[in-house]
Amino acid sequence: MINELFTSPLSFLVFFAALTVTIAIHEFFHAWVADRLGDPTARLAGRLTLNPLVHIDIVGLLFLFFVGFGWGKPVPFDPYNLKNPRKDAALISVAGPLSNFILAVLLSLLLRLFIFFNLSFLFTIGNLIFVPLITINLILGFFNLLPIHPLDGFKIVGGFLPDEKAEEWYSLERFGYIFLLMLILPLGNSSMLDLLIKPVFYFFLKLLLPFSLTGVI
Repeated sequence: MINELFTSPLSFLVFFAALTVTIAIHEFFHAWVADRLGDPTARLAGRLTLNPLVHIDIVGLLFLFFVGFGWGKPVPFDPYNLKNPRKDAALISVAGPLSNFILAVLLSLLLRLFIFFNLSFLFTIGNLIFVPLITINLILGFFNLLPIHPLDGFKIVGGFLPDEKAEEWYSLERFGYIFLLMLILPLGNSSMLDLLIKPVFYFFLKLLLPFSLTGVI
């Protein structure tokens, strides 16, 4: 990914901007839902903002550029401030991926409106900016839905299990990073993560991008 900085600086800058915006929106909605559910922890920590600088983890960003896998700063919340700790934690967790999917759909609708009204200039700008945003939002959304700690999907599943099953489920938390590493490690030219996410990602990307843009996939 870092190679693009030298081969295509404009593409790199657009991607970098799209990535930081996507992470900021994802983390902001975690914080917003937590605050709405009665936990002020994220707000008091200054995370109830769309400012990307607050949500970016420098080490995670460097890993993303050089390794192809990274992370943002997790939004803190205190389950003792929540009325239904497990279910509310699941709602807080699902807010991030859901915000990514909603943004991707809205941007797709805008692109289609530009085409419908023959707004060629706006379509050109949208092609440059919206397509990377749609792509990154889908990737981040689907990745975070994987039911592996520390990803959002782990708490989402745990929040809706019966009490006896939830205890067993959360006992797997300590193995989360091992499972995640197994998914990320390359197997030849691919990885288990690619096999899990790519088919779903490409299916929805083709749905969201206007027909004339499918060549960018």
